[in-house]
Amino acid sequence: MSARQRRERYVSHAQARRIYDLIGRRQDSRLLSERRALDELAECGAFDESHAVFEFGCGTGRFAARLLRIHLPNDCRYAAIDVSPKMVELALGALAGWSDRARVELTDGSTRLWPADGEFDRFVCAYVLDLLSPEDTESLLAEAHRILRPGGLLCLASLTFGVTPSARILTSVWQRSLGGATVACGGCRPVALAEVLSAPAWAVRDSAAVNAHTLRSEVLVAERL
Repeated sequence: MSARQRRERYVSHAQARRIYDLIGRRQDSRLLSERRALDELAECGAFDESHAVFEFGCGTGRFAARLLRIHLPNDCRYAAIDVSPKMVELALGALAGWSDRARVELTDGSTRLWPADGEFDRFVCAYVLDLLSPEDTESLLAEAHRILRPGGLLCLASLTFGVTPSARILTSVWQRSLGGATVACGGCRPVALAEVLSAPAWAVRDSAAVNAHTLRSEVLVAERL
């Protein structure tokens, strides 16, 4: 496979922006299939001990609002970014009640992040790695490691490979997708989270797989070493 073909397997930053501007508030309907994984992530992330959270790809801000409302201490600050202007607009609305300590910014999709080294103790990335190319994933996780304090937690959720017959068929379709087919699926594809982590940099604390209909999600929480 040529370098061009490999690039065409993944949505570009501009394509992701167009897709999620179009989806808008309908993105929250995906929470019906993602809810169990996000429940698991909220419990495994030890957010009650966090004082500074960074989220890459916050979408409508609904998960951030849940963390601020239920799990995070009152002094915790929350910073989030997204590539979609529509998602940023929706997230700002969802987090309006915490405007004194929650900020949401529009990004160009770059995996180079603005926070200083060791500025945060939680890095949240839910259903975004299944959109990124392997190169962007590697770059993003390196940045997550940089902006997390030693002992900070990387909190991930992603579509992953199915184990039921129907889920395996769906996975097979994803894996065979190229270019336009991948874009038509919103860019999503299954990812094995443990395989994208660099062992010397992270220690896995919790991992779980949850099923919703034919979709299977993986949740992983790793400590920054």
